[in-house]
Amino acid sequence: MADRRPLWPARLHHLGLVSADADALVGFYQRVLGYDAEELTEGRWRLRGRERELLVSQGARAGLGFAAFAVEDGARLAALRADIEAKGAGIEASPSPLLGDDAFAIKDPDGNALVFGLPREARDGGADALCGRLQHFVVTSTAIRPMMAFYEDVLGFVLSDVVDGEARDGDGGGDPAAVFYRSDPEHHSFAIFRADHGGLDHHAYESGCWNDIRDWADHLSALRVPMFWGPGRHGPGNNLFVMFRDADGNALEISAELEEMPIDMAHRQWPHDARTLNLWGDAWFRSEP
Repeated sequence: MADRRPLWPARLHHLGLVSADADALVGFYQRVLGYDAEELTEGRWRLRGRERELLVSQGARAGLGFAAFAVEDGARLAALRADIEAKGAGIEASPSPLLGDDAFAIKDPDGNALVFGLPREARDGGADALCGRLQHFVVTSTAIRPMMAFYEDVLGFVLSDVVDGEARDGDGGGDPAAVFYRSDPEHHSFAIFRADHGGLDHHAYESGCWNDIRDWADHLSALRVPMFWGPGRHGPGNNLFVMFRDADGNALEISAELEEMPIDMAHRQWPHDARTLNLWGDAWFRSEP
């Protein structure tokens, strides 16, 4: 199966965020997440930690500019590009200076840009004050089934879990409320939630263990950054979490103990209820259960 999915294994390497007040957003990530900031060009910053990296650009409105994945090697990258082109999908130039010259981009049905390539630089061996590897991102969509077809059939992401949607028109079907996808053994590097709008839902940092969640919560509290959800434990992924918002209102998640699934493990079905989204308490619903 792995040979038929040139994407596998790939890991989220960095995100490109757009902000109407990039100075304030950069300051937030420096202060709260300990990023080092470097202005690459006027209105564009590189934020760097040991296991996390972002690009922030000044723009008319806040949102996701792109999500960049690092693939295993050059042969995988070439095979992935050839596979995508053979399926008739359009390839675009990479918008990221952090990936090599062979990197390329593609847009999903909602217009979100995905970039695939090899990192230009190895990350240094320094230590972040609080551990947290950039691990996944999530979008919302008003048309989840075309998005599912794209990520599964065109890009080769592997479906991990499906949160059932409401039955519609008496046919017993309906669109899923959420779907989780993996591109390596970690439960998800990407997910889609059905909602009445599209865009960036959140991005997440994998910290390691319960004590790391505690330390992040203490850190956020000391900085007077409120957590709007958690501590809790998700059903899909079985991970511990807390969530808070950045200066633009983007949701961020600190996660720990995310489940691992081999490539050939079948996906599971979950009911669309509070306990699926949080085994310990209340849920943050993007669409009505």
